[in-house]
Amino acid sequence: MNPTDFETALLTRKQWLVSELQSLGLRMVDEAASASSRRGGAGPSDHKALQVMGTTVMVPIHTHPARQSPFTADPPTFDGRSMLYRDGRPEAPIRFPRQPRFYDLTTEDGIPYWKLAQLHSHNVLATTVLQTCIRYGNAETKCQFCAIGESLKAGRTIARKTPEQLAEVAAAAQKFDGVEQVVLTTGTPPTEDRGAAVLVDVARAIKSRTGLAIQAQCEPPADFSWFHRLKDAGVDTLGMHLEAWDETVRARIMPGKAQVPVSYYLEAFAAAVAVFGRGQVSTYLLGGLGDTAEGLLDGCRQLIALGVYPFVVPFVPIGGTPLQHRQPPGAEFMRSILQPLGEMLSAAGMTSETVKAGCAKCGACSSLSTFENQDSNGQNMCLG
Repeated sequence: MNPTDFETALLTRKQWLVSELQSLGLRMVDEAASASSRRGGAGPSDHKALQVMGTTVMVPIHTHPARQSPFTADPPTFDGRSMLYRDGRPEAPIRFPRQPRFYDLTTEDGIPYWKLAQLHSHNVLATTVLQTCIRYGNAETKCQFCAIGESLKAGRTIARKTPEQLAEVAAAAQKFDGVEQVVLTTGTPPTEDRGAAVLVDVARAIKSRTGLAIQAQCEPPADFSWFHRLKDAGVDTLGMHLEAWDETVRARIMPGKAQVPVSYYLEAFAAAVAVFGRGQVSTYLLGGLGDTAEGLLDGCRQLIALGVYPFVVPFVPIGGTPLQHRQPPGAEFMRSILQPLGEMLSAAGMTSETVKAGCAKCGACSSLSTFENQDSNGQNMCLG
């Protein structure tokens, strides 16, 4: 069935609006509405979830560019409804998810659950198991975009979460807030497993207690047998994040991590796909760090050929990092990557719908999923 002109126009508007929101951010004029947003931490941060045109997306609200964004929103009603404005003109109705109920709970030793794990999008529980990293404290090795130490410094989390704590939180988030999957990431410890060992212990505890789908994220370990151990512990999908494809960009933006070359990642990806299956291994690529669109698309072709899902998201300049004042990529740049990438993923049968768990499954940090599952006219058949 071919899409109607109305469906085509609606999808195009949605793709542009989500891309612009994620690039420009949202000015929150009501401080209460930003209370449950996420600041600092490892990975995309300084965001708040909102639902627009039937899709939940993570939108920057605490970044420097967001303070000058043309997008604003009304204070939400009791059920989270609001109106999105562009330059003061109504753009679209939106809805903010309610504060998770599990945030009100604490462990027996008095730690608030929200310090142990956070709700991402509307149904994803995410946590950084180790809130420290061997690269972070050294300007010569740290990733310039990462804020893993900022939330710890501000007292919004703890340095290490135990398997028992995270299993307890996951069970509560599943029961009270309908969480359907868990994302486990970690700072890199000074061990050759690159964090896989702590992820194994946590995944086993969460899977045993909840049965939830789990993605684990770490750097490639020195010994690829860790992939089997992660799988046996209950991990459904694995993320190993390149962040940038071009080696010169990686050396400039993440000098420590770049010491592990792309070629080694490709070896690790091939080994991981053999364990987890095609489409169940993914990597983050951040548009706006310096890679060209052509370079990122070339990398994505190589990754897809290996069976790896390249989750391309716009770079977000997080407060407290060396790149906090860097401008994020424009919507046009992101669309020039995401549209052909969505077509490549669809042709390979490796869409976000086929991923069992993780960032690609959630999709809230990028508009990539809206470019998947397109018909012969290049139009996406799913508007929800």
